[in-house]
Amino acid sequence: MSNTTVTLPPSLDLPPHLSAQKYFFVCTLTVLAWDALVLTPRSYKLGRLPKWPALKFMYYFMQFWVLADFVVTGVMFFSTTVIQDTDCVAFWPYEPICTAVLLAVASAVHVMRISAIYDHVQNVRATMWGLYAVQIVVTAICCGFYRSVHLEDGQGCIAGPLNNASWVGIYWLAPTLLYGTSFVFAALRSIKTLETRRVSYWRLMLRDGLNLYGAILLVNLVNVLFYFIMTPTGPTDPIKTIVTSMAAVLTTTMSMRIILSVRGDLANGGTFSISSHAASSSGANTHSLSGSGNRQRGVNHTFTLGDMRDATVAVAGRKEGGEWDADKSSVTPREETKAVLPIIGEDIDSGIPRARTGLGVQITVDQQVEYDDGFPTRK
Repeated sequence: MSNTTVTLPPSLDLPPHLSAQKYFFVCTLTVLAWDALVLTPRSYKLGRLPKWPALKFMYYFMQFWVLADFVVTGVMFFSTTVIQDTDCVAFWPYEPICTAVLLAVASAVHVMRISAIYDHVQNVRATMWGLYAVQIVVTAICCGFYRSVHLEDGQGCIAGPLNNASWVGIYWLAPTLLYGTSFVFAALRSIKTLETRRVSYWRLMLRDGLNLYGAILLVNLVNVLFYFIMTPTGPTDPIKTIVTSMAAVLTTTMSMRIILSVRGDLANGGTFSISSHAASSSGANTHSLSGSGNRQRGVNHTFTLGDMRDATVAVAGRKEGGEWDADKSSVTPREETKAVLPIIGEDIDSGIPRARTGLGVQITVDQQVEYDDGFPTRK
């Protein structure tokens, strides 16, 4: 009996790390396809809004650009007909440059949102834009230090750091620093709202999108660790770039969800959810609470009569926050008190209507509101 040896083609005879990267890239494309499908209805609703602020434009740019980046990259990665010395050498700049553009737009979303939720405070805004400028410069320079990983013909095209140099990982370190800063700023801003209204940390995380900021930071940290810690087995080992595709895709999709989570107008970075709620509540309540802050009483309303023969005045009293609260557990009813003025007659002696004499009617509505465990009771 003779032993026969079967030789696999290069497209099937893959080193362990290259095989793992191909499987991981399949997972990346699956996430990208699923995310594009899930976000389609929300993208349609966003597109129907009349205005086109910067965040809306960046949303659709990222939605298109991430597909153009990784679908083309995936085709070249899994192609079994590409030639390393010609096709891959000409193609390798595509991935790092397209990914740098994608990260630049995603990071701009973080800069605008963090600046907006801090009401464009100068030090926060300067910090975020400074990190953004560093990222642009670093990624632009590091694009020149990528090369095509020299695989065998039929194994596809992969862009990797020149000579597997670890320092090229600052290409990803720069945006990771920005995403870490944005996560810290967003978390501190959300925790500060607990002084006004206590909610569970789980509800706080979902309300302010801290899970989105955290996911972006986590995947970029893992990618940076691969660049600086993993040791390749040779010049053709692509171990350093295994997480690169997933980091770029998740950064993009989560940044798109940050835009979609903005409540209200997207102009100038949008508004913070608690700030917009507080503004609407304070606008609805035009009276200040006296004493210890738990009572409201002694509200004066003065009406001056002109040529009217009769008048009916409705004084509406409305509790602060007459809308759904954050956890949507209750709605504040609208309360109304009516004061009916009598018909104004003429002065018997002069025959002149009383209203013409300059007399006025002053109405004082005495109302008392007490808050028991956060719920108002009218007395």
